[in-house]
Amino acid sequence: MAWLMDVSSIVSMANMAILIALLAVYARIYSKTRATFTVGLMVFAGMLMLHNVLAVYGYFAMAKLYSDELLPYFAGIHIAELAGLIALLKVTVWPEGVKPVPRAGN
Repeated sequence: MAWLMDVSSIVSMANMAILIALLAVYARIYSKTRATFTVGLMVFAGMLMLHNVLAVYGYFAMAKLYSDELLPYFAGIHIAELAGLIALLKVTVWPEGVKPVPRAGN
């Protein structure tokens, strides 16, 4: 079951990479708009970053203390968080979605 801890660690690191990207986008938006909603998003992303940093630290520093029965749940939590962060990054960076390309002659 040690591979599940590795999966959780890798997914948590991917979460941190997405959160860094989100924090950079939110900081840029805040510098242009000074919107308080953006500050809230930055705090939210910061708290998720703290969660992932502590999780990765815990996996490496206290690996022997984790029960093998808990590891699938930890992996599931981090994978679900990754899916949510990908969706959040998508709507933040590319809110209009896929637009059809106009054809020539129409």
